[in-house]
Amino acid sequence: MAYWNVQPAAQTLAERLAAVRARICGAAERAHRHPAGITLLAVTKMFPAATIADAYALGLREFGENYVQEFAAKAPDVRHLTGTRFHLIGHLQSNKSAIAAELFDCIQTVDSPKLARRLESAGRDLEVMLEVNVSGEAAKSGADPAALRELIAAVRECPHLTLTGLMTMPPWSEDPEAARPHFRRLRALAEQHELRGLSMGMSHDLETAIEEGATCVRVGTALFGARMKA
Repeated sequence: MAYWNVQPAAQTLAERLAAVRARICGAAERAHRHPAGITLLAVTKMFPAATIADAYALGLREFGENYVQEFAAKAPDVRHLTGTRFHLIGHLQSNKSAIAAELFDCIQTVDSPKLARRLESAGRDLEVMLEVNVSGEAAKSGADPAALRELIAAVRECPHLTLTGLMTMPPWSEDPEAARPHFRRLRALAEQHELRGLSMGMSHDLETAIEEGATCVRVGTALFGARMKA
């Protein structure tokens, strides 16, 4: 079943936020879960700092960005917003780990022991999630599920890193049901390794993700509309 509809451009951010929250609550109710256990991560890549400030004014506190350099340019204009937390949800190259550790509160895309050690060497306490390539797509970032035990052990050897769970990006499909097997597999991996956090689901398939146990849904388009051109 397709739940997601494109939001009319004329809608305000407040209206779109209310619609997204209603979708989260509806999905949580169907899954017999409490919506308070699901974090709405507002994805603000390609949007200016003013958009973050507008979302903050409506009560959002958790924000996701894909690119280190892009967020570095915005950070001076949003760091004064009390209580905000910024998550890196895009692929992180090891050579940018030091600046990422300074900019972000959570790195959701740790996919190798080398990257974990680079983040540890920055000396700042960070939450991390492990990105897992559950689909096996060659073009996708993320750790191989078979390497997950070794990666978890490497992160847990890093005293500045707190491991909170797993993250994945399934193959794109307009059908939200197509992602269900991938979400289900990530949940099984989390249970196998006794991890609680599951970052999965975006604007078009957040309901499916919540039904499969997501604790964090990454929502951009449904909140902010089409992204601006770089």
